[in-house]
Amino acid sequence: QVQLVESGGGLVQPGGSLRLSCVASGFTFSSAVMNWYRQAPGKERELVAAIQGTGGRTNYADSVKGRFFISRDNAKKTVYLQMNSLKPDDTAVYHCNTQAWGIVYWGRGTQVTVSS
Repeated sequence: QVQLVESGGGLVQPGGSLRLSCVASGFTFSSAVMNWYRQAPGKERELVAAIQGTGGRTNYADSVKGRFFISRDNAKKTVYLQMNSLKPDDTAVYHCNTQAWGIVYWGRGTQVTVSS
């Protein structure tokens, strides 16, 4: 079955960096669009970044452009989210997401807390 397992979250001070990872299994990873979403308490879920399978084209939310970078390693079936210059507003649970066979799949998420 499809599995998405995120890791790499934690507590970081404003201005710091974190790299999130999402290990995928159960589908053809290399051709799949992979997304990172986040959801903060009391806020709507937000698409943070996306990466195409073929060609690796990327898209970012305006709120993270120039600070966050999505990448993938198809051999490792892993998608990454490098987060730099973190702000308190980046505090949220970050989820990995994809769609396979018409079904949307989510990982359980990893908590990112930006606080001094």
